[in-house]
Amino acid sequence: MLLLATVLSPACKAVAQFNTDRLLTSGKVALHYEDYVLSIQYFSQIIILKPHLYEPWQMRGIAKFYLDDYSGAEADATEAILLNPYIADIYDLRGISRIRQQNFEGAIDDYTKAIGCAPDNKSFWYNRVICRIEKKDYEKAHEELDFMIQRWTNFSNAYTAKAETYILQKDTVTAAHWLDECVKVDPFNADAWTARANIAMSRKEWQAADTLLSKAIHLRPRVAPNYVNRALARCNINNLRGAMADYDIAIDINPDNFLAHYNRGLLRQQVGDDNRAIEDFNYVLRMEPGNVMALFNRAVLLDQTGNLRAAVRDYTKVIDQFPNFWVGLSKRASCYRRLGMTAKAELDEFRILKAQMNKHLGVQPRWSKAKLQEMRKKSEIDPNKYSQLVVADEQQTTHEYQSAFRGKVQNAAVTIDFLPEQPITGIDPANGQSKLQNYADAMSNAGSLKPMFSATVADVTQQIKTSPDNASLYYTRGTILAKNGDYADAIEDFTKALTIDPLMPEAYFNRGLCLYFSEKKNEAMRDLSKAGELGLYSAYSVMKKLNANKK
Repeated sequence: MLLLATVLSPACKAVAQFNTDRLLTSGKVALHYEDYVLSIQYFSQIIILKPHLYEPWQMRGIAKFYLDDYSGAEADATEAILLNPYIADIYDLRGISRIRQQNFEGAIDDYTKAIGCAPDNKSFWYNRVICRIEKKDYEKAHEELDFMIQRWTNFSNAYTAKAETYILQKDTVTAAHWLDECVKVDPFNADAWTARANIAMSRKEWQAADTLLSKAIHLRPRVAPNYVNRALARCNINNLRGAMADYDIAIDINPDNFLAHYNRGLLRQQVGDDNRAIEDFNYVLRMEPGNVMALFNRAVLLDQTGNLRAAVRDYTKVIDQFPNFWVGLSKRASCYRRLGMTAKAELDEFRILKAQMNKHLGVQPRWSKAKLQEMRKKSEIDPNKYSQLVVADEQQTTHEYQSAFRGKVQNAAVTIDFLPEQPITGIDPANGQSKLQNYADAMSNAGSLKPMFSATVADVTQQIKTSPDNASLYYTRGTILAKNGDYADAIEDFTKALTIDPLMPEAYFNRGLCLYFSEKKNEAMRDLSKAGELGLYSAYSVMKKLNANKK
């Protein structure tokens, strides 16, 4: 018997190695063809069989990154680094994942180690210096950029980073010099033209800003902020048709662009396109329900289109926050009179009289077309400036990090809600065995599942007394608690379920939402990542949506 085991052992090892190699190849093929969910399944199987191999951890981390699961990518990259700390690309993967989570300090550490492994990779140097800029470590950033420009004379991104650093230090003269140097090296660098345009806008050189932004847009046509800024420049040179077209394109690129919707609403209001202006302000108010400036503009439009009761509703919300805003009081009084509500109209008119007699309130300006060229910052809340175009509080630079990992966004429509309870009857006790593929099959359609009963916490608690090792019962009670807003107790139940059955993706998913609603964002992302890893793929779309909300 011993001799037989000795003879068979090498053959078994050879078969296992063959299976592992085949799974790894299949996973890489799926990754190449952007089937990230399938590739995660392949790499996960290898990790179960041979957790000491670094490459499956690295490859699964890449797949998670492409699914916007940055915390999961970071965790897998960390495991790969522990197994093999000499691969520069793994530090790059973890570094770019940390950047996506705004962990710039951690990313700097990763790129320092990556540079130690591959000192001639200028992308690693560039990413690290951009992280230093994000951290406002301008002195160190200048030092490293000088070294990079000396070493890689034609690397134009180093010049734009140098200029950006000077802009952040309020030295636009020196910044302009470096941008000029950049376009000499690379006249097709869109970032350089955008940065020069931003300097022109800060100086209110609107015609120059229009020309410079047009060059940037020609080189990189799918950047929404460039269209928003060019529209602003065009408003200031009375090219309203061009401005309107730019807002349309910005919204086509990014349907949730606040500035584009708000300012397009103002433009449509000016040219008399009231109904479509209302649509824009409706969209703005769905994004920011309490935005009083948008409320007042919509109220004016509703007033002008004859929807008086809706106008009164919006005027009232504004007046509740600004009781002495007599332009709003005057407009609401007018609506009341047309609705035949004379007593309420007279009350508003009396408040207007008192406000006008109060000298320190001053005279409030009326709407005029000239006011369209006036601007206010987004965070500036002053109802008297309701007709002014909105600009960002600060010009934001979108950094194009140098990486092989670009990320494929997850655009699947998803509703953020807890997964349903499980039925009390007919549940087999959890046996702790590997159920990855079963969950992958069963939970891929989780959105169509419906609760099969209406149980109470007391009902499930009674069942738990008779079946204390049934993970599904703890999951079900946790879900009921979670839907009632009792997140702390729900988290405790989900944790108990996962102690019994650590491969239950629904429990990770629902616990992740409870943690998110409890302001524990990092822990929430880890749980949602695990749910996706175990086959509940809608978790990736939820993560993307939650991360967007956080930003």
